[in-house]
Amino acid sequence: MDRALDEARAAGARGEVPVGAVLVAPSGEIVARAGNRTRELNDPTAHAEILAIRAACAALGSERLVGHDLYVTLEPCAMCASAIAAARIARLYYAADDPKSGGVAQGARVFAHPQCHHVPEVYDGIGAREAEALLKAFFAARRGSE
Repeated sequence: MDRALDEARAAGARGEVPVGAVLVAPSGEIVARAGNRTRELNDPTAHAEILAIRAACAALGSERLVGHDLYVTLEPCAMCASAIAAARIARLYYAADDPKSGGVAQGARVFAHPQCHHVPEVYDGIGAREAEALLKAFFAARRGSE
């Protein structure tokens, strides 16, 4: 989670919502890392999880990431949760809950739907305090500058 938090900090420094993601192979090797880039790329799908999944799939030459673990600093939204399921990621570790836009434990609860063809193991709250602090500071600064 520390590497995902590094990616979140870098995203925040770029003016993006500070969310970071890291994909880890079964061997323990980091195969992809990313932070949000929606503003930079003018792409509403450029969430950290999506970018990390795309990079890992490209590096491995496969649309599936069987056995891989995804660490992300914020509960994935419904779009990202669907991509996690489609990629067949084995385990999802996330830090902070997202009551507004979460799609795992909140809101859509993507993995609970019978249409979800793959459900990863989910572990939450890992590094939550630091991830929440990054998000709160980012949004407090934005409110102060508006």
